[in-house]
Amino acid sequence: MAPRNRIAADFRLAIICRMSPAKPTPSHASPAIAPLTDAVGHVHRTVTAVPRIVSLVPSLTELLCALGLVDALVGRTGFCIHPRDALRRVRKVGGTKDVKIDVVRALAPTHLIVNIDENRRETVDALAEFVPHVIVTHPCVPHDNLELYRLFGGIFAREAEAAALADRLRAALADADTAAREHTPESVLYLIWRQPWMTVSRATYISAMLRAVGWHTLPVQDAPRYPELEWSVPWLEGVDRVFLSSEPYRFTAGHVAEVESLAARPASLIDGEMASWYGNRAIEGLHYLANLRRRLARRSGD
Repeated sequence: MAPRNRIAADFRLAIICRMSPAKPTPSHASPAIAPLTDAVGHVHRTVTAVPRIVSLVPSLTELLCALGLVDALVGRTGFCIHPRDALRRVRKVGGTKDVKIDVVRALAPTHLIVNIDENRRETVDALAEFVPHVIVTHPCVPHDNLELYRLFGGIFAREAEAAALADRLRAALADADTAAREHTPESVLYLIWRQPWMTVSRATYISAMLRAVGWHTLPVQDAPRYPELEWSVPWLEGVDRVFLSSEPYRFTAGHVAEVESLAARPASLIDGEMASWYGNRAIEGLHYLANLRRRLARRSGD
């Protein structure tokens, strides 16, 4: 497959709509406790038996482990690599886009973790035929991880662990906000692919993470979410610095000089996992971005 088509497929927005309507909250439920509602409105209940979980989302596989649920994980994608040692025994079921349906079926999962951005609608449709509980996620900004922790903690009876993660995330959000207020806002170009050159729109989670520390991505547009880039476009004049992500294209130090020449702007490598992974990685990611913001500001004399 040509690079252009392959990347377009990799970043396809899977709108999962063949789901049954959300179940109403029981009338006897406490009004003080919000229902455990996922991204498509499904209301989930707390497990009463040991779950069997298949996760098709790398960052959420990591979150499940952080909540103490590694023993409940029976399947993961080949891209679910953190934490490495804990996941060695967990069966691989393919990739985020090319899931092996029969392998998942054989694992007899009770719960399936999917994401609107990362998984294909037709895949989720097929899996929903035999997995009793499909949990659909779609965090759009760093703050959304608070609800993600609550959702997983509530479903899998890990409320204390989820609350601890929420406290750490609030501290990370405060650190990011401090870094943003310490320095003059900058407009940045965040590169995710080469040949064709591709970047992110402001509608992406990546853009929201960068915005948390005062970096505002260009172009201003929200769609397409991952636009191709020509180095002659007028809006590049407004870019202050360029970031070269480590994923999905693995930019290296050898690409920095090339990009600086093309953009006529300072360019730096950036850890893509820190900017794009949600779940518990958002905590480390926000601190990472805050520290990177401070370090680059010192270098430029801001």
